[in-house]
Amino acid sequence: MNYLNTSNRFHLAIAVKNIEESKFFYCDLMGCDAGDFEEGRWQDINFWGNELTLHHGPDELAAKKRHDVEMGTVSVPHFGVHLSEEDFFALKDRIESSEDFDYFDKPYRRFVGKDREQETFFIKDPSGNVLEIKTMVNPETLWS
Repeated sequence: MNYLNTSNRFHLAIAVKNIEESKFFYCDLMGCDAGDFEEGRWQDINFWGNELTLHHGPDELAAKKRHDVEMGTVSVPHFGVHLSEEDFFALKDRIESSEDFDYFDKPYRRFVGKDREQETFFIKDPSGNVLEIKTMVNPETLWS
């Protein structure tokens, strides 16, 4: 992955139950790259050009809740990324080929026929952190 524009990157640190298991999820399944680390304490992940830091946390992490939105319910908190259509469908293929991971909320389309039309799905990492992965039909209209 080549991400040259550093002005729009974010950093997010999350608690995980097991760093090695989580590293496998983010790197081998999701296709991200591992970065700097401190053995047994934390691991940086290149989350599509953003810095995601996995911190070894308590065995029981904060409970998630479901919130009603226009297309159903979504898990809060969650975080995610907007991918190109090519990267989005490649990731879907990896998840659907995996024996270890499945969708938390299966892929579906939102805002059909509108500028914000997108396909999205949710997946949990091994520690129960919820990620939303989406691809926009018209990504150039996202912030216009």
